[in-house]
Amino acid sequence: MNQELFDQGLQTRREVLGSDYVDNAIKNADAFSLPLQELVTQYAWGDVWNRPGLPRRERSMLVLAMLTALNRPHEIKLHLRGALNNGVTRDEIREIFLQAAIYCGAPAAMDSFRVAREVFAALDAEADAAAVAR
Repeated sequence: MNQELFDQGLQTRREVLGSDYVDNAIKNADAFSLPLQELVTQYAWGDVWNRPGLPRRERSMLVLAMLTALNRPHEIKLHLRGALNNGVTRDEIREIFLQAAIYCGAPAAMDSFRVAREVFAALDAEADAAAVAR
């Protein structure tokens, strides 16, 4: 393993997906799944996400479209938060999913819309709770 690339990937992964999620993913990995966590952190997050060719915002938009095409709702849920962290707006997310409906099929897009509504509701509830706590 390239430790420098892994460390860069870990930082990027935390910045996009949030430290809690990433730390739990690494902490909860066992002997069977740890190599996958290392691979994803080093290559996807350390290498590809840090390439200079596209900003994170556009990478997030592409990821949402590709995950819709692959119909991967668990990953969509995770990357919706990352996309918002990277400056993608809810309106832009809607447009991504509408575009995907044409090229990937309505059922895949409908699942993505369903997941997005759940994530947005959770984020709104978190924001409301934070506002009340202030």
